[in-house]
Amino acid sequence: MRLFATASAAAGGSRASDLLAGLSLAGLLLPEAVAYSSIANLPPHMGIIALLAGLACYALLGSSRFAIVSATSSSAAVLAAATATMAGGDPAHRVVLATGLVILTGVLFLIAGMARMGNITDFIAKPVMRGFTFGLAIVIIVKQLPKVVGVHPTHGGLMPLVAELFGQVGAWNPVALAVGAIALALLFLFARMKSVPGAMIVIALGIAASRWLELSRHGVGLVGPIVLQRPTLTWPQLARADWAQLAELAVAMVLILYAESYGSIRSFAMKHGDTVAPNRDLLALGAANVFSGLLQGIPVGAGYSATSANEAAGATSRWAGAIAAIAVLVVVMVLLPWVALTPEPVLAAIVIHAVSHTLKPAALRPYFQWRRDRLVVVAAVLGVLLLGVLDGLMAAIGISILMMLRRFADSRLSVLGRLGEGHDFVRLDLHPEALPVAGILIFRPEEPLFFANAEKILGQARQRINDAAQPVNAIILSLEESPDLDSSSLEALRDFAGFVHAAGKRLLLARLKSSVQEILKRADIAGLPPSDIIDLSVDDAVAATQAAS
Repeated sequence: MRLFATASAAAGGSRASDLLAGLSLAGLLLPEAVAYSSIANLPPHMGIIALLAGLACYALLGSSRFAIVSATSSSAAVLAAATATMAGGDPAHRVVLATGLVILTGVLFLIAGMARMGNITDFIAKPVMRGFTFGLAIVIIVKQLPKVVGVHPTHGGLMPLVAELFGQVGAWNPVALAVGAIALALLFLFARMKSVPGAMIVIALGIAASRWLELSRHGVGLVGPIVLQRPTLTWPQLARADWAQLAELAVAMVLILYAESYGSIRSFAMKHGDTVAPNRDLLALGAANVFSGLLQGIPVGAGYSATSANEAAGATSRWAGAIAAIAVLVVVMVLLPWVALTPEPVLAAIVIHAVSHTLKPAALRPYFQWRRDRLVVVAAVLGVLLLGVLDGLMAAIGISILMMLRRFADSRLSVLGRLGEGHDFVRLDLHPEALPVAGILIFRPEEPLFFANAEKILGQARQRINDAAQPVNAIILSLEESPDLDSSSLEALRDFAGFVHAAGKRLLLARLKSSVQEILKRADIAGLPPSDIIDLSVDDAVAATQAAS
């Protein structure tokens, strides 16, 4: 009985914690949903729909007890960039394009989940993602400044926008600037009080100020009416060419959303010792985005700030997200007309505060300390600033891949020798005490063999054989770094085996992966009989060579 009572009390305590966390989250998420709609240059109700769809779907299907799936600043910015050109200045068509992109994003998530592709974030290196989010935070903040100072620039590009913004300093609205500055200061102040819904309080103060000070007479804009109709599933009517273009953009959206979401999910799972189910989360994110798109919402993902706020509020299960969805729905049904009276500088301050946590140079400092991937980080930041959100991200990913190929293309070939009387074989250049094996040259490529380096590496091996001071009867090639072989590598190995055979020497391969063994057997390379294509250690290969001689 005592055990049952203890378990019941623990369950009751968990439910109470989830209730408080959910109510606290609602005060944070609703203002951000409206704010992120403004980043996407779409009507405010689309952010609210996305919030409700994301919270409900992940609470039902997700695996993390802390993750909060809602609109994110990065996906909103990508959505704005993706639909800007295609819409041609037509706001209604932009909404249709946006919903089509969100649906396709959800479909790709579902396909990835069913194909068990939980590792798709490996396509974006961490330096790329961190540089991208840092540059994106700068772009988002700069694009919110016109709302803070009360001007309406005509340019959308970052650099022209900055030039036009500061070229109109005389037209800045001091009242709007003061309202934005006060709102931002209050948001940072409330952020220190984890249980206080700072964004909701700031919006409430802004609404009160808009009535009390009649800010509209001072030229300070308001959010305006938010029309939230009864939700109906709607399929966007788009041309086939539009769908094809949106499908390409959806790939980038999936990579960004899942990299951000999986990073949040994994970090909090590791912190609390929870297990991670990436394929299940792919399906949950897919369902959330499909429903958000069908209901005319914006993209959703598990953002770090919302997930961190959920954990800090004391959540213990996914019920916190479900409770937050119910609380948001109640607030929307009762108080939505009041939200329309929110001053635009207050909304801009909420956006700036929400993305400020990614604007930390400390996150980029390790790459400069380690002297690794500095170019990739700088390229990601500058790419977003100079080329725009989508082109900047693609450029950074391209540079990351080129740097990887350059690293793999290094033609480093090591010569191995025996260390002491044991079975260890090590690099002779790093271990002067190691001794070469009489009559045998042992080579090990230090990178995987592939089309860009195979000829160079095996060319170096030929030169070493020709320059050998002592007679060589056998060559051992250790391929432990090569999990696979492409056709160029096979051709290079065929030529190398022919060279070794023509010189009257024996060639043995060591440390072969099973996949490489199968490839070599199918290749039927002269001088490499199938009986020799087995997984030998270097020591076994040396023993086999010595026994044969």
